[in-house]
Amino acid sequence: MSHETSTLTRFGVVREYPVDLAVVSVAALLAYGVATWFQDGSILRLFVTFPLALFLPGYALVSVLFPAGDRSARKTTSASIETRPRGIDIVERLGLSFAMSFAIVPALVIALPFTQWGLATGSIAAALVVVTVILAQLGAVRRLRTPKPERFIVSPAASVSRLRRDESAVATVSSVLLVLAIGLAVGALLIGFLAPLSTGGFSELALYSEDEDGDLVAGGIDDEIEAGESVPVTVSIENQEGEETDYTVIVQEQVIEDGEVVERTELDELETTLEDGTTGTGELEITPTASEGETVRISVLMYEGDAPDEPTNDNADEDTFFWVTAE
Repeated sequence: MSHETSTLTRFGVVREYPVDLAVVSVAALLAYGVATWFQDGSILRLFVTFPLALFLPGYALVSVLFPAGDRSARKTTSASIETRPRGIDIVERLGLSFAMSFAIVPALVIALPFTQWGLATGSIAAALVVVTVILAQLGAVRRLRTPKPERFIVSPAASVSRLRRDESAVATVSSVLLVLAIGLAVGALLIGFLAPLSTGGFSELALYSEDEDGDLVAGGIDDEIEAGESVPVTVSIENQEGEETDYTVIVQEQVIEDGEVVERTELDELETTLEDGTTGTGELEITPTASEGETVRISVLMYEGDAPDEPTNDNADEDTFFWVTAE
C-alpha cells in the first residue's frame, strides 16, 4: 500500500510539474546544441541566441523569486490589514525576465575568464544553459511548494482578460516595452559575442622571437647583426576565415629612401594550409643581403592563396615588418 502511495505521489509531482519551466529547460538545451553545432553566421544560430541570452535565464530566476501568481492583496481576519502580494502577473513576469537576464549574462561573462574554460562562445552558451536549468528546477520546487490557489499557472487568456479590466495595466505594459527596448540594445552586443555575423572572417599574422627560456615572445627580434648573419624569426598565422585556407608568406628585404621603397629583394617564401580556427607557426632563418652599415626593412607579406607576381605591402592581405642594421 505504501509503495502504491509513493508511486502515486511521484506521478502527481510529475503531472503538476510546471509546463513553462519544462519548456524553458528544454529550450535552453536545444539552444545550446544549435549555438555550438552550427557555424558563425547561421540564421538559426542567431535566432536561438536571443532567447538563450536575453530571456530564458531571467525567466528561470524570476520563477525562483516569485513562485506565486496572485497579484491581488488578500485580506486577513482584520478588515483594516492586508497581506503583501506574494506574486506577479504574467506581464510583469515577462518584463522582469528580460531585466534579470541582463544581470545574469554580464556576471557570467566577467566570471568565465577566471575559469579553466575561458571566455568563448561555447563556454558562455554552456554557462547560460547550466544556470538556466538549475534555476528552472529550483523554481519548480518553489512553485510546487506554493499552495495551489496562489501558485502561478501559465494562462495567456486569463492574462489578456486581466489587462482589459485593469486600468493600471497600461503602466505595466509600458514598463515591459521599455525593458524590451533596452533588451534590443543590449542584445545587439550579446549577439555579437555569442553569434557573430559572418563578415568573411579574418586571418592574423604575427612575428615572434625566442627568449632565454625558449618561449615565444612578441618583439625582441635582433635589430643589429653582423653582415651575412641570419635572424631567427617565428611566423604565426591564425585562420578565422570560417573555412580551410591556403596561405603564402613572402619575406622581403626592402631599401627605404625618403619613406619610399626603392629596392626589393625576396629572401624567403613559406606556404601552408590551415583548418578554420587553428594557428600555424613556422621558423625562418632570415639572412639580409644588406652591406655593412646599411639599414633595411624586412617585410613579411601574407596572402590567401598564391602571391602576386610583384608582392608589396599594399597588395598583401596582412603584413608586418622589422628593421635590421648590418654592422
